[in-house]
Amino acid sequence: MRRAHVVGAGLAGLSAAVALTEAGFAVTLSDAARQAGGRCRSYRDPQLGLVIDNGNHLVLSGNHTVRDYLAKIGAGDRLAGPGEARFPYMDVVSGRRWELRPNSGPLPWWILAGNRRVPGTKPGDYLALAKLLKARPDQRIRDVLPTEGPLWEGFLVNFLVSALNTPAAEGSAALVGAVVRETLAKGGAACLPLVAEPTLAAAFVEPALAWLEARGATIRLGRRLRAVGWDERRVAALDFADGREDVAPGEPVILAVPAWVAADLIAGLTVPDQHNAIVNAHFLHPAPQGAAPITGVIGGTAEWVFAFPDRLSTTTSAGDHLLDEDREALAARLWADVAKVHDLSASLPRWQLVVEKRATFAATPKQDRRRPCAQTKWDNLFLAGDWTKTGLPATIEGALRSGWTAAALAHRMETGTVAC
Repeated sequence: MRRAHVVGAGLAGLSAAVALTEAGFAVTLSDAARQAGGRCRSYRDPQLGLVIDNGNHLVLSGNHTVRDYLAKIGAGDRLAGPGEARFPYMDVVSGRRWELRPNSGPLPWWILAGNRRVPGTKPGDYLALAKLLKARPDQRIRDVLPTEGPLWEGFLVNFLVSALNTPAAEGSAALVGAVVRETLAKGGAACLPLVAEPTLAAAFVEPALAWLEARGATIRLGRRLRAVGWDERRVAALDFADGREDVAPGEPVILAVPAWVAADLIAGLTVPDQHNAIVNAHFLHPAPQGAAPITGVIGGTAEWVFAFPDRLSTTTSAGDHLLDEDREALAARLWADVAKVHDLSASLPRWQLVVEKRATFAATPKQDRRRPCAQTKWDNLFLAGDWTKTGLPATIEGALRSGWTAAALAHRMETGTVAC
């Protein structure tokens, strides 16, 4: 059985390991952390006494790689969401509420119904979104769409910053166009908002590890890769903190580590070098009965409020402007948004902030051009990660897709038909 090495046990590495194992490789999966999952990990927080996710992640029903991956590892039932596309919003300044409700099919008749679209918008406003589908790689959002008016303020700013983790107007129009093409442009059936249940680890990580172990894969955590040994056009060795591991000719290596780690390991590799933060807050307060699983926030510090049975949580993307704030003061500001959304007391409950300072690359046209292909100039080395050239922003869908891509290239290397 041919061996394969996957370094990095985030979602990209897990998907690569699953695909290679299914293709018949004896996979060794290594990670510097003592817990798999990367940024999509869950842990028991002592301050709250709860198991929480490192970050709140939303996927859409049109994310086909997510569905395929979860089905493969036996976790197809681990996503929860409504039976139709419903996105409740609240403007926490004015107190106004509304729902964005795309109809199921691709013909967007919902924009003709006033109770399904953003208040103050007209049907013609939404036609401008079609420009995203034809956006060039060098175009920013502000080059393609108007960045003012009810549609921008009541929906697009919130949607775009969440999709890109980048200030909305400066983000890549082409990357957003790819998201729209696979979701909103296909109708509401491809836009159902889905959240991992009960946690990210329970949905995406633990079932994958169990699936791999049941099929003989070797999983080694707490094992940092310090250097790569080269032999002309191939990787010949992996120098881990716990010892050197030789890589035989013909054995593929998939590097599924963060972009800055890959750049340290591979001289001359061009990767995105600007990253943006995501700030998540978790509050020890059960969701009110009948609360929407997720609510968009306009005019607040939070962008989304998530309702879980045992807690309420918020997410703020492109959150670098919040990093220097006093933690308790920031928690209070975020709770004020939650309290308004769910009509709760302003008294701050027990809380925890989880800040990912380099959550994703900045999804601007300039940074998108720095994303490398999965295939490298070395015969047996392949890259995976949401920062590689997936055609999508840094999303769960993109991370999983990158793993499949790298594994497919590694498998074709074995058969002598590698092509980027």
